Amino acid sequence: GAPASCRLLILGSIPGAPASCRLLILLFSFCSTEIQGEIIMFYSLLQSLPLFVVVIALFLMLVATVVPKASADDLPISKLKLPPGFKISTYATNVRGARSMVLSPKGTLFVGTREEGALYAIPDENNDKKGDSVITIGRGMFHPNGVEFKDGSLYVAEINRVLRYDGIEAKLNKPPQPVVVNSSLPNKTHHGQKYIRFSPDGWLYVPVGAPCNNCESSDERFASILRMKPDGSNLEVYAKGVRNTVGMDFHPTTKELWFTDNGRDYLGDDRPPEELNCAPKKGMHFGFPYCHGGTISDPEFGRKHPCSEFTPPELNMPAHTAALGMRFYTGKMFPPEYNNVALICFHGSWNRSVPDGYRVDAVYFKNGKPIKREPFIYGWLQSSGVWGRPVDVLIMPDGSVLVSDDHSGTIYRVTYEGSAKASTNSRK
Repeated sequence: GAPASCRLLILGSIPGAPASCRLLILLFSFCSTEIQGEIIMFYSLLQSLPLFVVVIALFLMLVATVVPKASADDLPISKLKLPPGFKISTYATNVRGARSMVLSPKGTLFVGTREEGALYAIPDENNDKKGDSVITIGRGMFHPNGVEFKDGSLYVAEINRVLRYDGIEAKLNKPPQPVVVNSSLPNKTHHGQKYIRFSPDGWLYVPVGAPCNNCESSDERFASILRMKPDGSNLEVYAKGVRNTVGMDFHPTTKELWFTDNGRDYLGDDRPPEELNCAPKKGMHFGFPYCHGGTISDPEFGRKHPCSEFTPPELNMPAHTAALGMRFYTGKMFPPEYNNVALICFHGSWNRSVPDGYRVDAVYFKNGKPIKREPFIYGWLQSSGVWGRPVDVLIMPDGSVLVSDDHSGTIYRVTYEGSAKASTNSRK
């Protein structure tokens, strides 16, 4: 039950421990908390690799932690590019590790995190379209990434359980003890962060990622999307073969579930693709770990089941770009061409020889099917390095869009200030 960092130190002190393990300990203390979390998460993999591979991996991690991040008070927002007529500004800063977002009916923005273990509330009581303050309503939590709101209560998904904060908006400065909705989820942190959504018919959808890069599991909850009633009852597997989804939404017209899925690693820079999938009914299987991207048979497990047995993606997207949060645009501020467009955050690659991602794309649909994908916001990736990593998107009541960035700890606000005609012509 000791913290992961303690277990790592203990393992490193055992006589005969691998040199990679001892090297890991040496550099561990020099790294930021964020990088330490990544080291702990991938420790079992690192200690099994040749020493020279570990040295290279640790050097890259160390570079990532010593290169200063952009200051929240001095972000180079002018570097961000959007289509004509759109404007981006900051809604809130100093939101450390900002991940998933949800807005209450009264206008309070709630934001989850991962390793930070913090849960935030950002009210806008004067309705000036900017957060008034960042209130930490939860500390020391177990990766409280997923947030949702229903019937006056905030739902929060940690790695192994779902919590509910009743009447939270009246108690932001003295939050109540949460009610445990369901505590039967696996406690594995590898791909264990949750992104939760309520469906139009009232089910709470809760994904559980694969506890590995690529593996089979006897526990059917792994690599799946689960769902439960709001009180935590009737927990069941809704979809299988989903490696790691950290973004989902229900189509405004069809009410079908759509979700992003991150492909496995170590098949090269361009394979397999990230996926956009649709699960209109219970019981579908999307291929992992046997098939990737609808057509790529896994070199280790593919012989057990051909790709023809599984549901292919509706859209394949660039490999290793980490497609995370997604929402269908249902606001009225943007031009008509954006109606029901899927906005998808690409958090950015960590293992491509040429970095990719670090942007928000718009996916356009026709007759219920995606037909094209275009950049919507880009510029967080510069030749000098990365200064931002988008995680989640949220449609606001006025039609603007919020984007969370866990790298700089920022919530951005996107508005449209041009004419619909000008925007449409610029895209022809």
